[in-house]
Amino acid sequence: MSENSEIKVQMRADVGKGASRRLRRAGMVPGIIYGAHKDPVMIQMVHHKLQKQLEQESIFSTILTLNLDGKKQQVLLKDLQRHPYRPFVEHIDFQRISAREKIRTNVPIRFINEEKSVGIKIGGASSHHIVNVEVMCLPKDLPEFLEVDVQDMDIGDTVLISGLTLPKGVEIPVLAQGSEYDLPVVSVHTIHITEEEEEEEEGEIEAEEGGEAEEAPEED
Repeated sequence: MSENSEIKVQMRADVGKGASRRLRRAGMVPGIIYGAHKDPVMIQMVHHKLQKQLEQESIFSTILTLNLDGKKQQVLLKDLQRHPYRPFVEHIDFQRISAREKIRTNVPIRFINEEKSVGIKIGGASSHHIVNVEVMCLPKDLPEFLEVDVQDMDIGDTVLISGLTLPKGVEIPVLAQGSEYDLPVVSVHTIHITEEEEEEEEGEIEAEEGGEAEEAPEED
């Protein structure tokens, strides 16, 4: 999704559970806009149009332009409430942003060059421990994602949160809480064989040896 992607919404007059149920039955999604030291505003939007926009992962880490009855404002998508088993969004929250105030939001982590990884090439495997991380920055500096290059990682190597490459003006708030919060993001390790798998392999070997013994001709 390109920066400043536009989403059309409408003002919502009726509020309450009953009004929200009526909106959903009519194919609309109730929502709210809040933040930037302004009063919250109740809104509604067309469900099928929202679903199409939600197909783009970057909608969760992109500055959006909300078109509210012709008036535009910049927001972040902060929360979605989905139906527990139907493919339906029941409520949506947008947070207004100010160009002069830092925002905190999650951005996805992308792992590249895993097929070229030194450790994976010799039989290792990678584990993704964290797939998104909260960043803090001014809206203009918000990255769509953070990238981790796995190519030079050998077996036993680990990239921590503090090892992520950050664009200028971007920081990760959790690191200020202490080293115990500097968690692994990705690691390359040997492929461990479980005891159950080892027993299965031993059983297969014994079966093969038994079969060979039965097929051997008897000596005169």
